[in-house]
Amino acid sequence: MDCRVVSISRALAAGGEEIGRAVADELKFRYVNDEIVAWAAEKAGVSLQTMEKVEHTPPLIERILQYMGRVPIEVGQGYVPPPAQATVSYETLIEAVVRETAKAGSVVIVAHGASIPLAGLPGLLRALVTASPEVRAVRLAQAAKLDDRKARKAIEDSDRERGEFLQRFYGVRQELPNHYDITVNTDVLTPATAARLIVTAAKSG
Repeated sequence: MDCRVVSISRALAAGGEEIGRAVADELKFRYVNDEIVAWAAEKAGVSLQTMEKVEHTPPLIERILQYMGRVPIEVGQGYVPPPAQATVSYETLIEAVVRETAKAGSVVIVAHGASIPLAGLPGLLRALVTASPEVRAVRLAQAAKLDDRKARKAIEDSDRERGEFLQRFYGVRQELPNHYDITVNTDVLTPATAARLIVTAAKSG
């Protein structure tokens, strides 16, 4: 295939960000993740914090601190709790930025459910990076120095929020295998091996 865009969806602590960067480096593509929200905020003329509330994807450390019951760290003007219901116009704007980013080509887009709205785009490879909840909880506990119970809860909450995000933004009630062209399970596969598989798929055909 003449791959111009790789979208990588990932579960928390599955290694999606590391794999995405490795894929981008190998293909000599841009790596885009947090920039999506920043660009959408700029287009809307609102603060980054406002747009982060819409997507409800605060940085990992903020989520970890929330789970641990500590006072949220200051980021910009401080942590802002997510709203009960996101603003539809902002949701639409984030999706528009995802589409614009993909249209430019030569890019690896991580997160933001990009595989869903971009489905059918010529030159698109959709990848899912996942792992079992048990393995991801162990990784999160080690990386963030959490006890096992808090790490498991963080994984459960993240998975639930991810499902809610896909339904709220794109009307996807259940994530299915055919939403992706390739799925890599990092329970056993190393990030380097997973990245090579995605790159091989991108270069195939």
